[in-house]
Amino acid sequence: MISFNPKDLSTGRLHGYLLSAVAPRPIAFASTIDKDGNPNLSPFSFFNVFSANPPILIFSPARRVRDNTTKHTLENVEAVNEVVINVVNYDIVHQMSLSSTEYPEGVNEFEKAGLTMLPSDEVKPFRVAESPIQMECKVNEIVKLGTEGGAGNLVICEVVKLHISEEVMNDDNTINQEALDLVARAGGSYYSRAKSGFFEIPKPLQTLGIGVDNLPDHVRNSMILTGNNLGMLANVDKLPTKEEVKKFVNDISERYPNLKTATHREKHKLARNYLSYGDVESAWKLLLS
Repeated sequence: MISFNPKDLSTGRLHGYLLSAVAPRPIAFASTIDKDGNPNLSPFSFFNVFSANPPILIFSPARRVRDNTTKHTLENVEAVNEVVINVVNYDIVHQMSLSSTEYPEGVNEFEKAGLTMLPSDEVKPFRVAESPIQMECKVNEIVKLGTEGGAGNLVICEVVKLHISEEVMNDDNTINQEALDLVARAGGSYYSRAKSGFFEIPKPLQTLGIGVDNLPDHVRNSMILTGNNLGMLANVDKLPTKEEVKKFVNDISERYPNLKTATHREKHKLARNYLSYGDVESAWKLLLS
């Protein structure tokens, strides 16, 4: 075996080893608000449940490794001691990934990720309507584990209200794990789907994706494209040019001779097929043709 003393490794290298070794990890899709009431939404995989009586969840928004700054979520729960922990299933995994983009302070990640803000009953932060389980929480304590980049901050939350979609419930009011279809985080770009194993999602762009709120209306309001499809399409920093679209259409004209007269619905179906193979660039060219 190759052995390491953590003190001999860079924080980034050690961080990568730990995330690959301790996996898969559940994801806390944490909704918070700042002191002015602006909503924020971000995922954290340093997360788990630690007690049922009282019902305690803990997640950790760590200090950024690269520059030792803190995340908006941490700043928000320090200012407003409330949070909603939403679970992440496969249906919203790409939107969740997009929301992890480090948009500037004040930007609403619900809008960028194309997710719906649902008012909570007991706390101020919004719930994610598309999440099948939402847990409204009061923040009991924040434990800071260090002051350097990579240091965690344990946000100890007490569940004050639990919401579970009827679609994931069995007849005896237990949760159907297969219907819930949870997704977990692993190392690098890997995720794990509870009922079918590992898959990859490219990390969100450092240059900031355009967001679902900036998609053309016919794409954003599509009856064919799923939330995950929209999340993939929104994780680009710019759209193809008219020249690139024209060349693409000419290149595939033999395979799709009726493309120029196709309806939005027909193009959306073809684009969804490209997205199933991870080809976001071709999907966009098709949608803009």
